[in-house]
Amino acid sequence: MKAEQLLTNLQFHDSVANAQPILVDQHSRIIRWMLKPGQQIEEHKVPGSPFYVVVLLGRGIFAGDGGQEQEFGPGSLLVFEPGELHTVRALNENLVFVSFMESTEHMRPERTGGELGRE
Repeated sequence: MKAEQLLTNLQFHDSVANAQPILVDQHSRIIRWMLKPGQQIEEHKVPGSPFYVVVLLGRGIFAGDGGQEQEFGPGSLLVFEPGELHTVRALNENLVFVSFMESTEHMRPERTGGELGRE
């Protein structure tokens, strides 16, 4: 068994959201996301896997296909279909959530965690 405390040692970046890998292997990817107020993750998709989000701390605006924005906070579970475009934006407080997805052959290991959003 492995265990992880999801609300300890939070690390926020000044200019971009921080994506910290919790577990990345041939089967799955679990990533903890930390956004400062106003930070956002631009529209993107997860090919070949559903994308599950559990909000742990703060409130944010999430949008799926169609762009309809909705506000979610702690205890919320969001489910995005494989390939569904989605975005997120932190409101006026720090936002922390965890995402879960299956690893697929389309995912690039060099774009895991803190490298997301950086070219």
